[in-house]
Amino acid sequence: PHRTELYEEPPPGCWPIVYSPEYNITFMGLERLHPFDAGKWGKVINFLKEEKLIADDLIVQAREATDEDLLVVHTRRYLNKLKWSFVVATITEIPPVAFLPNFVVQRKVLKPLRTQTGGTIMAGKLAVDRGWAINVGGGFHHCSSDKGGGFCAYADITLAIKFLFERVQGVSRATIIDLDAHQGNGHERDFMDDPRVYIMDAYNRYIYPGDGFAKRAIKRKVELEWGTEDSEYLQKVQTHVEGALNEFKPDIVVYNAGTDILDGDPLGGLAISPQGIVKRDEVVFRAARSRGVPVLMVTSGGYQKRTARIIADSILNLHSLGLLGRQGPACALGSPSLERLVTDTAKDLSSL
Repeated sequence: PHRTELYEEPPPGCWPIVYSPEYNITFMGLERLHPFDAGKWGKVINFLKEEKLIADDLIVQAREATDEDLLVVHTRRYLNKLKWSFVVATITEIPPVAFLPNFVVQRKVLKPLRTQTGGTIMAGKLAVDRGWAINVGGGFHHCSSDKGGGFCAYADITLAIKFLFERVQGVSRATIIDLDAHQGNGHERDFMDDPRVYIMDAYNRYIYPGDGFAKRAIKRKVELEWGTEDSEYLQKVQTHVEGALNEFKPDIVVYNAGTDILDGDPLGGLAISPQGIVKRDEVVFRAARSRGVPVLMVTSGGYQKRTARIIADSILNLHSLGLLGRQGPACALGSPSLERLVTDTAKDLSSL
């Protein structure tokens, strides 16, 4: 495979939390024409800093995915299409983008999305190395190898999994748990006939994208009604996440943790409380960590100003419950096993 900077080791003192200030989309106020909070990623990080969970030098800096990285999944034809501003306007659902010169679109819209995509690919390897990783961005689950849509221009979930399959020994089976309010038709189309990938998807059955063809790839389909609330939702998530992980033993879980299930989301149409979202993430992490399966979380959709606070609260909750492994000054997962401590101590003593 080609050489990629995305798989270089991060500095040892880091948490497997991936982010870059480049994630945030800002240009002349145009981002306000979309219901998306285009700065939510930076806000999540700021909340985590305020709570003293992380500092700038303790997180892994995301790098932009190069064309060569993207071609692991995408067709050259598709990447060429993104050189047309009107195509990007359609994908991001920000119509005025069509009238901007493409170099502006590349720099202000696509570069942040490519950096988030690089972040997801990096987080895939980190998750395998450390037991878990969170990309504060990413989760572009409506994009497949040759088609974007629904604000998703690059297929970061497909890319992260294909990178792991091709480059990391011992990773040959993946489970995608997609709990964004929308059906994840991008990765579903990409992995349609791939027995190595098991997809569970819980979504509002009446909203975008309603991709009947892509639904054939879903092994566990949880179709929700308008206005589904916490108790029913959490019970379904618990049952099906456990069921999915019992039915298929993956080497990695990719968790698409969209917050657009939040009550009042203009696009999601579900009615889950902030506490319900925090609990949902806990259910997924508990199920994966208790089985010793590494988990990669991406943040995906979530279109209200309060979602950044909820994502931060969820990460703080996972940490307080010990589900992220207690981080020492070095970013190894959890505490080293007693055996290893004993043998390391013995080695240290013998070398004195």
